[in-house]
Amino acid sequence: MAAKKKKGQLSLRFSDDERIPKLAGVLLLFLALYLFIAFTSYLFTWHIDQDRVLRFSWELLLDSRFEMANWLGRLGAILSNFFFYYLFGLPSFLLVYLFALVGSALIRRIPVYRFTSRIRYTVILMFFLSLIFEFLFGTFGFPWGGAIGDNVNLWLFRFVGTAGQVVLFGSIAFGLVVWRFNPNFDQLSFGQAMQEVYYYFEALIQGKVFRRAKPADLREAQSKLRPGPKSQSRINTSGSGEQDIDEEFEGELPDVAIPALPADLKQGGQLAFDLNRAKNRPPVANSPGDLELEMGITEPEERLPIIENAPDLNMQPLDLAQEENPDHSEPYDPTLELSSYEHPVLALLNDYSDQKVEIDREELEANKDQIIETLLHYKIEITKIRATIGPTVTLYEIIPAPGVRISRIKNLEDDIALSLSALGIRIIAPIPGKGTIGIEVPNKKKQIVSMKEVLMHEKFKKAKMDLPIALGKTISNEVFVADLAKMPHLLVAGATGQGKSVGINTILVSLLYKKHPSQVKLVLIDPKKVELFPYSKLDNHFLAFLPNQDEPIITDTTKVIHTLNSLCMEMDNRYDLLKKASARNIREYNDKFVQRRLSPLKGHKFLPFIVLVIDEFADLIMTAGKEIELPIGRLAQLARAVGIHLVIATQRPSVNIITGVIKANFPARIGYKVTSKIDSRTILDAGGAEQLIGRGDMLLSVGGEMIRLQGAFIDTPEVENVIDFITKQQGYPEPYFLPEYYGDDEPPGKTDLKYTDLDEMFEDSARLIVQSQHGSTSMIQRRLKLGYNRAGRIMDQLEAMGIVGPSEGSKAREVLIYDEGELERFLADVRTRK
Repeated sequence: MAAKKKKGQLSLRFSDDERIPKLAGVLLLFLALYLFIAFTSYLFTWHIDQDRVLRFSWELLLDSRFEMANWLGRLGAILSNFFFYYLFGLPSFLLVYLFALVGSALIRRIPVYRFTSRIRYTVILMFFLSLIFEFLFGTFGFPWGGAIGDNVNLWLFRFVGTAGQVVLFGSIAFGLVVWRFNPNFDQLSFGQAMQEVYYYFEALIQGKVFRRAKPADLREAQSKLRPGPKSQSRINTSGSGEQDIDEEFEGELPDVAIPALPADLKQGGQLAFDLNRAKNRPPVANSPGDLELEMGITEPEERLPIIENAPDLNMQPLDLAQEENPDHSEPYDPTLELSSYEHPVLALLNDYSDQKVEIDREELEANKDQIIETLLHYKIEITKIRATIGPTVTLYEIIPAPGVRISRIKNLEDDIALSLSALGIRIIAPIPGKGTIGIEVPNKKKQIVSMKEVLMHEKFKKAKMDLPIALGKTISNEVFVADLAKMPHLLVAGATGQGKSVGINTILVSLLYKKHPSQVKLVLIDPKKVELFPYSKLDNHFLAFLPNQDEPIITDTTKVIHTLNSLCMEMDNRYDLLKKASARNIREYNDKFVQRRLSPLKGHKFLPFIVLVIDEFADLIMTAGKEIELPIGRLAQLARAVGIHLVIATQRPSVNIITGVIKANFPARIGYKVTSKIDSRTILDAGGAEQLIGRGDMLLSVGGEMIRLQGAFIDTPEVENVIDFITKQQGYPEPYFLPEYYGDDEPPGKTDLKYTDLDEMFEDSARLIVQSQHGSTSMIQRRLKLGYNRAGRIMDQLEAMGIVGPSEGSKAREVLIYDEGELERFLADVRTRK
């Protein structure tokens, strides 16, 4: 399907005529060169021309009798004096850099907004250098900092004095370094800092910083500069979206990758309150008065686990890479086709950071007393109680006295809920990995966990995962980030209005913020037709669908069946590629392809991850039944190794919807609030979901553990802002098409195609097939230099027109026309056919 330009999509060009921005770029480059010559001349001639230009008048500019020493005459002297004397002084040279930067961007058709940060840094640096130069050299006569630097320094001198200026300028310089480079000071010692500076300047002296080095050169340089195992110096060439430097400065910053200092970030979000003041008190408490409330921030005894990523695929031994890649060619970068693509910015999302967790001491005290009193009514004594405050729930951990049965406390769930007058009390007896019993009590004042707050956290920004998804915060107020590729499929279920659609949006937005369009493709199925509709604008960036599909979001049941079967075909094709490449999974395959150890001439290509999202699975099962369940089951069992992952959501967690095959192959499940314990057991194989409080409160079951999370909230306008930001950027010429699939009612050999429906390379492909008498899609792709999807569609058209026979697996198709003359008569007949 040809790519269509969406209605209302803004263009990044100044005009539909491509020459206008290029001419504007040429003008800016001319201005940059002109100012550079004028400024350079001013450095040598300022004392000669200054007396005349300071008495500026229009007569000076127009009268040819006035002569100037500046190399560019009167205009050059006037302009250079204006910028040096009345504005910024010597830092005015940075204006030359800005004009050259914007001009070259316009000529190369690069969006100017990509350089917003660089322009901002340059303007701030120009102003700051103006102050510094005037402060240091202002008494030497030359306008080092211009009028701006002179006036601001004079005001600062009268306000804070000379010593205050020194302290202020030093603080500003340090702040600019922190703002631009964001160094990590957690474990940075003076010796480590000096060692890093030494390594950098040694590489600078050797001249390896300013050239575009090949990966082999980079490894060699790092091995010389820093001894140690090879695993300490890795080069990211897989295009995984994880870069050591800012994307905006790609191609201009140093190319020698100095390994970053280790960062062990402490999570400060957990607030744990020990309710037992006496540390050495006897182990048995005889009355509620023996337990006193002590408030204080403590470190958690054990953090909730996060799904870790497997080792980085970029760790390729040097000798193997050189052996398989003897010509030392550059590694393949799948992001080059959309090299100007920018990830969405966090400013597109709303911030709810003003709604922090409010710690109510009276509420904690009252709940503690009620829990202890209720347990004592039933002759249950405890030795210790502590509380951990979460966004929406507080976890009270109690240690029972020796001899107390856990089942007795578990059976008091309703009684404790009655005494606390709270809805959604949940007892965890015992807490896995701890010798305590947990009682989860909803907070009266609940916090909204914003998507922006989660995405800006270091756990997500530095996540080395294939498919990172930020789900929300744990009960200990820590951001929770999981890897969908390790799950490897996710089942989401819960009652209506409890947060499933918002949870689906958080998963999709997490992928949009983290991944490049070349790395992941989304197949979206929405029987309700309204939940996932905004994502239809991403057809040329992130979406994948059938070639003959009218809408990128699949809503019709018949199209859903075709799409699922097409994904099965895609899965089989990928397994064939993995078999030829001797790779066990998609990461090994893509690693070999990136290192150019697999040839595209043999049909190999870079494989993006494919995420299938179904918003309402129950409706599909009710309308299609086995036709839906069979391909879903096949994908769930086999597709994980080839990078196809499923996210299925339903509001009917019954056994006829979530069957045994689905439950067996969906080890990761999210349960929102449900109405009964039976539904909770259907989803999670355990109770607890019926005790949730709704509005994004969820239980995540993964790896045999149950984790309670408060889901991140993202509103529909925020999703639309992110999508609009992406659609305004350049996309691929055509969407990512899945293999064509024809149902029983649509045989692939239909012959009602018109000449206008055929591909423009159809005739050339037909002549190639007849001449060689070899019906192969890969031959069309190789000889005519076409993409795999397009070559496959042409082969289907050749089959539909009766030129080749049906597919016979891995064998070449039979050619049904043996003579070129017969083919030309056939093509002439096709052209005239109505």
